[in-house]
Amino acid sequence: MWLLPLICFVLALLLAAGASGGGGAAAGGGNGGGGERRGVYVVYLGAVPPRTSPNILQQTHLRLIGAVLKRGQPVESVVVQQYKYAFSGFAARLSAAEAAALRRKPGVVSVFADPVYHLHTTRSWDFLQQQTTAAVDVKTGGSARRRRRSPRARAAAASASTSSSPTADTIIGLLDSGVWPESPSFDDAGFGPVPARWKGVCMAGDDFNSSSCNRKLIGARYYDVGGEAKRQSARSSGSSPRDEAGHGTHTSSTAAGNAVTGASYYGLAAGTAKGGSASSRVAMYRVCSGEGCAGSAILAGFDDAVADGVDVISVSLGASPYFRPDFSDDPIAIGSFHAVAKGIMVVCSAGNAGPDAATVVNAAPWILTVAASTIDRYFQSDVVLGGNNTAVKGGAINFSNLNKSPKYPLITGESAKSSSVSDTESASHCEPGTLDASKIKGKIVLCHHSRNSDTPKTEKVGELKSAGAVGAVLVDDLEKAVATAYIDFPVTEITSNAAADIHKYISSTSEPVVTITPTITVTEYKPAPVVAYFSSRGPSPQTPNILKPDVAAPGVNILASWIPTSTLPAGEEKPSQFNLVSGTSMACPHVAGAAAAVRAWNPAWSPAAIRSAIMTTAAQLNNDGAAVTTDSGSPATPYDHGAGQVNPAAALDAGLVYELGEEDYLQFLCDYGYDASQIKLVAASLPGGFSCGAGGNASDSKDLISGLNYPSIAVTGLGKAGGTRTVSRVVTNVGAQQEATYTVAVAAPAGLDVKVVPGKLEFTKSVKKLGFQVSFSGKNAAAAAKGDLFGSITWSDGKHTVRSPFVVTI
Repeated sequence: MWLLPLICFVLALLLAAGASGGGGAAAGGGNGGGGERRGVYVVYLGAVPPRTSPNILQQTHLRLIGAVLKRGQPVESVVVQQYKYAFSGFAARLSAAEAAALRRKPGVVSVFADPVYHLHTTRSWDFLQQQTTAAVDVKTGGSARRRRRSPRARAAAASASTSSSPTADTIIGLLDSGVWPESPSFDDAGFGPVPARWKGVCMAGDDFNSSSCNRKLIGARYYDVGGEAKRQSARSSGSSPRDEAGHGTHTSSTAAGNAVTGASYYGLAAGTAKGGSASSRVAMYRVCSGEGCAGSAILAGFDDAVADGVDVISVSLGASPYFRPDFSDDPIAIGSFHAVAKGIMVVCSAGNAGPDAATVVNAAPWILTVAASTIDRYFQSDVVLGGNNTAVKGGAINFSNLNKSPKYPLITGESAKSSSVSDTESASHCEPGTLDASKIKGKIVLCHHSRNSDTPKTEKVGELKSAGAVGAVLVDDLEKAVATAYIDFPVTEITSNAAADIHKYISSTSEPVVTITPTITVTEYKPAPVVAYFSSRGPSPQTPNILKPDVAAPGVNILASWIPTSTLPAGEEKPSQFNLVSGTSMACPHVAGAAAAVRAWNPAWSPAAIRSAIMTTAAQLNNDGAAVTTDSGSPATPYDHGAGQVNPAAALDAGLVYELGEEDYLQFLCDYGYDASQIKLVAASLPGGFSCGAGGNASDSKDLISGLNYPSIAVTGLGKAGGTRTVSRVVTNVGAQQEATYTVAVAAPAGLDVKVVPGKLEFTKSVKKLGFQVSFSGKNAAAAAKGDLFGSITWSDGKHTVRSPFVVTI
């Protein structure tokens, strides 16, 4: 279990060493004059100064670069990107010495080597609609409380796919791998004119021109590998907004794709594929390539998206959790901060490094961070045993052409071990090179699999196929919820419990035979949702006093649009226009679509209000009426799924919201440890009297972060605070009834005393905001032994249920 994280950590250190040494190979490194090694560095200068035009800012950047270059060296020859709309900065090919010189210049917030981030790689929206009535809390001894959809929620659902919907003028921008414009998900039939406020472009490139965009896909930009800017409508060899990976096409259609009937993956998951905000417009910013996603390109994508006029930005990519940059060196944290300051909602994936704790990324408090969960769909492929034809349940995606009768000899990897191999365990896992090909030819092979230490499943299966095996059965408890696609080679995956039945059968006969059935789609599968094993977990090592992730959304086996592929099942003549993909990458656009709908119905709301509505209305029950679990069966905690499973319809009628503005985030940066001079550069303007205070850099100042008016609460070091801590919150009444009374209910674990004062909030026409305090105290020493303590605070007026999870660390 420890081997893969260790390898990732070592690789991250090696990559970091290369970057800090000025190598920057992935970002277009090379030798400059005098043999100096050059790499791409990002220079962040904070907010755009007031009354400064982009042209003036551009010249300022060039002068700053010129001041550190050798005399006679053209400045334009080293410039990679310039950021001049949402924030100020640039990326340039520099030597380590030049980068160091820029760090010392006044007005520079940070200088860092251009990092390379990676992508975090239908039925899902139907499932979320079904879950609308799920209870929002679980109380001991109580029954599940159901929530009726408000008239607004019903109207939103009815108009979600029509051009008359308020979301028709909402624009979702995605920073991703590009888009496949020919997908039916982006057909513009029925759409009205492009919103007049849109200032973006449809850039020409390889196999992509201005006519590739339409009234649905209204904009597309790309940024060359290594950060070379292509921000004008000019063709460039090898560059295009066109998606070559499929990822960006999948995420954009999940967020805002049209409703496409008859969608499926070669007959699996058949139904209607649709985005969460199907009437919204789409703008794609291709910041990723086969080499990854350059930080300089990510920043350019944010800068352009803000200037173009998007309403929501969806980002399904991030840094490694084992090499996590600080906020001032993180392109996503920087770009999202300035986007949110401009009123644009930013939604990001939490990462795919679960189930290990403290692996969540994209955890800045101005970002809505999304975990991944399953839906009520399962792709079943069974193992049928000889004798009495007993079927052992399994799951994977294969289009097996094996005989339906169990006639194929079965052998375990251990029994097929090569005589030249002494490691029986490796053979039982069918590791390449450990099996005797003559023993497995014509047979189905039973192999164990461990995600953290084994060769990847597809590579392992490829070796078996090459050796003449006719199929494989993999025993894999961890990854059982994610259906791996094996296409024509018959493979299914089973649990250890199911494997015990197969081993029992093997022991009962001298000639065990089996077959593997082709995959079928099972719907209304229970329990669902469960938190996916791969979904990165909290707490955030950077900010343990901000509870992350924020919410969970469908991210397992999601059907959405895809690029054409050459790998087809036998008998198929055309590639599927859709694919089944898993990851927090898939969960993120679900929430982006929900955020677009909330914003459309509440155009004056801030990004914080939208996030609050999504978090406080999230569900905690599965379709069995029980509390949501992880896919290992353990109870899901806020570190697993934040406030719970996103409930898009309920978010349209939240009742109360927790507001935050730029000043609050600046105060967060103070409490985090940035000094006043840095924050003055980051902010476009500081409010009168703003100060970080004397304790701005004190080690315990981060405890003040718990007081940020966030929709969840995280308190650390309760024992160090004398066993008691009090935090304050303010809520705003956004319900239809201006005069409303909310009462509080607290769900607290044993050993923790939680008091809310006042216990009743009375709103009137003139009183729309009210505050309250929450006090936490440990009752006895036994509480300390429990580590993290979880609970919730819920306000209700009888119609709305506004729930905030909390975590307290002793």
